[in-house]
Amino acid sequence: MTLPPNGFKAALRDRRPIIGLWLAMANAYAAELAGYAGFDWLVVDGEHGPNDLRSIMAQLQALQGSPSEVVVRLPVGETWMIKQALDIGARSLLIPMVDSAEQAQALVRAVRYPPDGIRGMGAMIARASRFGTVADYAERAKDDICLVVQAETRAAMADIERIAAIDGIDGVFIGPADLAADMGFPGNLGAPEVQAAIEKGIAAILKAGKPAGILTFDEKLNRRYLELGASFVAVGADVAEFSAALQRLSSRYRQADVNEDRTPPSY
Repeated sequence: MTLPPNGFKAALRDRRPIIGLWLAMANAYAAELAGYAGFDWLVVDGEHGPNDLRSIMAQLQALQGSPSEVVVRLPVGETWMIKQALDIGARSLLIPMVDSAEQAQALVRAVRYPPDGIRGMGAMIARASRFGTVADYAERAKDDICLVVQAETRAAMADIERIAAIDGIDGVFIGPADLAADMGFPGNLGAPEVQAAIEKGIAAILKAGKPAGILTFDEKLNRRYLELGASFVAVGADVAEFSAALQRLSSRYRQADVNEDRTPPSY
């Protein structure tokens, strides 16, 4: 048995513009619905979404037949978390708060088997190898696994060229909300200083020969980043879109109630 190619990794390698969505509901049914909504890639969020290993696996299972590629964001870049996520079948990982090239290099080693890394040899009994039915899984895993790191602090931006240059890093994703906060502009992604840092970061990532990614809920900004060469751009989150849609629906009826003449009829 062979695994299908990792389309997300291929798109990053080819610099194809791909549009993504954050999944923070921690629900396999909602994830499956998003998988048929037309997005190129989906991020199962284990950092801020209320996910654990089993809920992440359930979403990977629900999305297995989806046309959208799946990326798993872990809470932190701990070796044991990376090992477990890979063993349950995650093939593309997004690791937050990577501030240096040294951190990035350690993450590369965490996703690779010896002698190139330190990943434990347990996938033969795990979902990653289809429970041992992919005979050459360990030999081919390095070519299939995609590792993206998040640069979202001033320290990361200062070292971004070295981070992007690390062999085994498939892409660098700028986290604008945390970057804005670290720069002294919490909640203000539009601050000129923040935008200048993001644009400089995108240019540095591309100069190092790696694809750049980012997430905002601002369509104008997202289109600007695509123009600058960012190739994997996430444009929203399931929780935000669901909440906004429900609020729009309820507000139409609340407004109708306000406008309705409720004066009792005269007889």
